[in-house]
Amino acid sequence: MAAHPVFWSRASDPTADRTTPEMCIRSTHDAQEGRRVQEKTQQLRFEQTVLPHLDAAYNLARWLTRNDQDAEDVVQEACLRAFKFFGGFYGGDSRAWLLTIVRNTCYTWLRHNRAHELTTPFDETIHDVECEALNPETVLLHHADQQLLRRALEALPVESREVIVLRELEGLSYKEIGAIADIPLGTVMSRLARARKRLQHDLAKRWNGED
Repeated sequence: MAAHPVFWSRASDPTADRTTPEMCIRSTHDAQEGRRVQEKTQQLRFEQTVLPHLDAAYNLARWLTRNDQDAEDVVQEACLRAFKFFGGFYGGDSRAWLLTIVRNTCYTWLRHNRAHELTTPFDETIHDVECEALNPETVLLHHADQQLLRRALEALPVESREVIVLRELEGLSYKEIGAIADIPLGTVMSRLARARKRLQHDLAKRWNGED
């Protein structure tokens, strides 16, 4: 008599139904735990990358928006954007990376709230003034009355204000400023030179009581 073939079925293996759900639960738990560890690690890396540069971020936002509360809102939004795209940050200059996001967030905010400020022209005929007594770096760092300096800086067009703050107050290199503002090195240098001239001119007027 021919032997009947034996077919395996889940019903014929009592251990199959018992272990498979356990394995699924364990696998799901492991996956969830892995995600939690990954998220915690990323959050820690983000804090280590961003927190040391929050003062610089606020400083830039404050000078571009010219308002404390608006600067806080911009920095908060920039930090949310930075965290969202943190997976694309693979090391390097974390301050420049964060300031780039802050700068772009500021410009987005300005376009929605003060678009006219982004189109303020620079008049070369008015501000083409040399003044050796007002060396801009010395003025910015040491001698200028803080209230006069603040008003003179706030009176600059956004693009001029930006390069002055990044160069003179944050101490960034021309190359770093170019990367943050997304402009060529030559443009950084010419924009900074024009901004210094205008700052010199405005400070001289304010010190002489013309404003």
